[in-house]
Amino acid sequence: MDDEYAKLIRRMNPPRVVIDNDASADATVIQVDSVNKPGILLEVVQVLTDMNLTVRKAYISSDGGWFMDVFNVVDQNGNKIRDKEVIDYIQTRLENGANYAPSLQETVDALPTEEHTSIELTGTDRPGLLSEVCAVLAALQCNVVNAEIWTHNTRAAAVVYVTDDSTGYAITDPNRLSTIRELLCNVLKRNNDVRMPKTTVSSPGVTNRGRRLHQIMLADRDYERVERSGMGRVDDKSSRPHVSMVNIERDYTVITMRSKDRPKLLFDIVCTLTDMGYVVFHGMVSSGRTEAHQEFYIRHIDGRPIRSDAERDRLIQCLEAAIERRASEGLELELCTEDRVGLLSDITRVFRENSLCIRRAEISTIGGKAK
Repeated sequence: MDDEYAKLIRRMNPPRVVIDNDASADATVIQVDSVNKPGILLEVVQVLTDMNLTVRKAYISSDGGWFMDVFNVVDQNGNKIRDKEVIDYIQTRLENGANYAPSLQETVDALPTEEHTSIELTGTDRPGLLSEVCAVLAALQCNVVNAEIWTHNTRAAAVVYVTDDSTGYAITDPNRLSTIRELLCNVLKRNNDVRMPKTTVSSPGVTNRGRRLHQIMLADRDYERVERSGMGRVDDKSSRPHVSMVNIERDYTVITMRSKDRPKLLFDIVCTLTDMGYVVFHGMVSSGRTEAHQEFYIRHIDGRPIRSDAERDRLIQCLEAAIERRASEGLELELCTEDRVGLLSDITRVFRENSLCIRRAEISTIGGKAK
């Protein structure tokens, strides 16, 4: 009965969104007022992230039954949002939920559809791994239409959307799906790996791809620090994010985070807090030219602050990992060309043959073009 009453209250009080270009000299100010509900902060931040907006400042308050957030945002070029169509689109999505997308599809990450088959992979990272995975998919006549690959702390995870090369639609034959899963697992296996690789082949869900990658790597325990032997990297502790927390009496745990600033940083942190069962009641976000500072007042979903040193240490490790997973390292290459079957396999083979390791990759196809 309580759930039905809460739904009625939300229907009677839809979110109110105000987008103002005059309130700040160097950013567009977006204010969201709404009845509070579980996961609402993540929904709002996901919309801003999908639109490739950078949050320079934010003030978060969701204590009690009401949610109020103020975000100072800029576009990819560091400018205010001036396009009225984009402003109207952002307002519509914020008022209707993160998964509602009436138009401007090309501006957001390609959403999974029933025309794609989703492949999720996790295993130990090694030089040439992505090339081997792509070669297997090409040999099995699977065309990669969208994909995102992350590596962190010797672990690798990927979410890949493929179609049948001959039909252009999702792969539905159970025997073929089983073969794909088996061959990809063989590629991911290492004799000395204490953690078994995982491969899932299914119809894609509606979960945001970035959030799904966080969930996969969190489940794979990539936050547990290990020696990075043979990976060509030195684990520089000075470059790690700084995360600390303290309890305020019995009310909240206060988390303070300092790290290099980058796009989608706030989304990555809120994803991890939400998936680990924590709720943000108050918060402040501020980013300078290179460093970002964030402070959140949180409780576990059961209403209590952090209760033990073990819980505190695990949350710190998980937040550090969330900040590091998407961090850019090394040389970035952007390639846009005509799409064709096997293109990704050819590209990744060139990297492997030149002794280059791929740390992160984003692949998309729109209108016959691969990027």
